[in-house]
Amino acid sequence: MILHRRALAACALTLAGVPAARAQGGFPTRPVRMLLPQPAGSANDVVARIIAEPMAQALGQPVVVDNRPGANGIVAINALKQQPADGHTLLLSGVSQLSFNPHLYANLPYDPVRDFTYVAPVTDAPFILVASKASGITNVAALLRRARAEPGRLTYGSAGIGNSTHLAMEMLADRAGVQLTHVPYPGTNQALTSLVSGETNVMILVLGVALSQVRAGAVTPLAMLAEERLPVLPELPTQREAGIDAPVMPGWFGLLGPAGMPQPAVEAINAAVRRALADAGVQARLAENQLLPIPGTAAELRARMERDGAVWGAFIRRRGLRPE
Repeated sequence: MILHRRALAACALTLAGVPAARAQGGFPTRPVRMLLPQPAGSANDVVARIIAEPMAQALGQPVVVDNRPGANGIVAINALKQQPADGHTLLLSGVSQLSFNPHLYANLPYDPVRDFTYVAPVTDAPFILVASKASGITNVAALLRRARAEPGRLTYGSAGIGNSTHLAMEMLADRAGVQLTHVPYPGTNQALTSLVSGETNVMILVLGVALSQVRAGAVTPLAMLAEERLPVLPELPTQREAGIDAPVMPGWFGLLGPAGMPQPAVEAINAAVRRALADAGVQARLAENQLLPIPGTAAELRARMERDGAVWGAFIRRRGLRPE
């Protein structure tokens, strides 16, 4: 089954069993604030602004988006930890803050298990491996041949050390047994610009960001980092189909609260998220941004964090990857 159809079907199936979002005791009694660890215009911000109004309709209170970028999520997380655990302040976290940061930073000021209440998974985003036109690389087999013939000569850009765009390529290179040279940039847009110009040779990034350049013919798509092919690029093989047996880079976002949130508030917010993700308009806007709805329980969100933390944490430690 195609991944998009599976995600939409899950939304439809879960909606029938979702109770009214308002919890016992009248929660929420005032606007709900959604903290974001990334700036306006980021993938995190796009997701928040798509679901905020439908969530507000389900909860009966406004949902206010509050961007708090900085320190790879630490600024927003510190703000969350200072709020009462009553459900009126949430964090739309990415996989990086929960599953990668604890293994990248020696002195992280939060614990992904102890310091949060897990509330609801929201979306996932597939990644894509692309090559510059100047490189002449047209498929994964050609990339691997070049990399093996000239170890370290091929370069790849990323949005910084420890970023998903860095970790994903390191994992693929590790599993393929090749050596590539990492060129970190301040952000994804700068790294993608370097690829389009031919300054770097290959890159892995979120499909929603890369797709316009792929469609314009400015870069060459090599493989989709997903379990199955996607309908937007049906001829593009997955990484495993292309010959690299590596874990798929997760790109999910989920809602958290401070530790100790009451269960009725968790259930009300989770129900509001599910109703938002089942809305046809929301589904259309997510699809436009190549985002997959992943409705589920709080326990399923926590399980994602633990599973990805185990896989990628072991890899980060083994490779000794640390932000500068």
